[in-house]
Amino acid sequence: MAASALFILDLKGKPLISRNYKGDVGLGEIEQFLGLLVRREEEGALAPLLPLGPVHFLWIKHANLYLVATTKKNGNAALVYAFLYKVVEVFCEYFKELEEESIRDNFVIVYELLDELMDFGFPQTTDSRILQEYITQEGRKLETGKWRVPSTVTNAVSWRSEGIKYKKNEVFIDVIESVNLLVSATGSVLLSEVVGSIKLKVFLSGMPELRLGLNDRVLFELTGREWGRNKSVELEDVKFHQCVRLSRFDNDRTISFIPPDGDFELMAYRLHTPVKPLIWIESVIEKFSHSRLEIMVKAKGQFKKQSVATAVEIAVPVPSDADSPKFKSSAGAARYLPEKNLLIWSIKSFPGGREHVLRAHFGLPSVDREEDEGRPPIRVRFEIPYFTVSGIQVRYMKIIEKSGYQALPWVRYITQSGDYQLRTS
Repeated sequence: MAASALFILDLKGKPLISRNYKGDVGLGEIEQFLGLLVRREEEGALAPLLPLGPVHFLWIKHANLYLVATTKKNGNAALVYAFLYKVVEVFCEYFKELEEESIRDNFVIVYELLDELMDFGFPQTTDSRILQEYITQEGRKLETGKWRVPSTVTNAVSWRSEGIKYKKNEVFIDVIESVNLLVSATGSVLLSEVVGSIKLKVFLSGMPELRLGLNDRVLFELTGREWGRNKSVELEDVKFHQCVRLSRFDNDRTISFIPPDGDFELMAYRLHTPVKPLIWIESVIEKFSHSRLEIMVKAKGQFKKQSVATAVEIAVPVPSDADSPKFKSSAGAARYLPEKNLLIWSIKSFPGGREHVLRAHFGLPSVDREEDEGRPPIRVRFEIPYFTVSGIQVRYMKIIEKSGYQALPWVRYITQSGDYQLRTS
């Protein structure tokens, strides 16, 4: 059992919604939990899981609500938290915003959704698109109309409806990688990782089976393909959508699945490999007689020359008392945000191997003041289409459907900045 009870509380601790599957948690325990929560917050020792006697309270906060699940057994905490966040996602799909007012205005629909989301403490149908087929905003119609449970709920493939038809069958595949990077003031890379995801947009008729092939190093080793090892990648921390047949992947590394209709994330992965900074930044600050400040920023694209970074934005911290900005750059445009103490340098198109320079002049008050200890890091945002920093490639996409139609797969690669920081002091 994942949870013995589920509660939605306001910030004062008043239960708005309760589902007590075992009947072993009452209002008294909820009041004790809120008291413990307040005490832990005051002590600075707040934790997402709070034990109270034999009961464990697993909670999250969203807007002005607490979502709380309880259990007396040694349950799967990760499953419970995943379910709580899924509840938030489903409610936001229905009500746009999940807050106290939307719960009070939609009691009937909330309870109907909870009955489908969880049964006796076990998660059930959590796909909002499937739920919307038979739980509508007009709850009263469920009582008067011919109520019928969609086949997707009782079908083994609960994430896809039957009878889907398209005039043109297509699959769009987006391979998106975010680069997280932290560089010290001396130029050494302190942290680098690649967080990737493969997202699909599916417009396929019927109930097709898809097979996706990647340049997976483990696959090449299993099949003895020596020629492919140099261009392969070793995926770590892989997480799949529920549609993927995990047993098949464990056996022969084949990603086989019957996809949901429309948009979804097929898989996410992480690579802890050394990453050369794609855009390198150098910054030099000079002060002149405490009345004038000059900042020189040099940016260099350290990726392939045939690739072009777009929507580049370099955020350089400046002193809080700087004023009268003047800019001169070899590319792009600069602007000053005094409320954030930032100089923003924007470059629409930045080809690989190129170097650009920005010079910024600021006035300073004549009053001399002590230097602050350290400066915030420079942050960089960018996007490089048709490029992946890890080298991952979609080798093939096979689409099998009993009617035998032909479908077109389209693949797009994008590398973008994640948490990309370069320290200056």
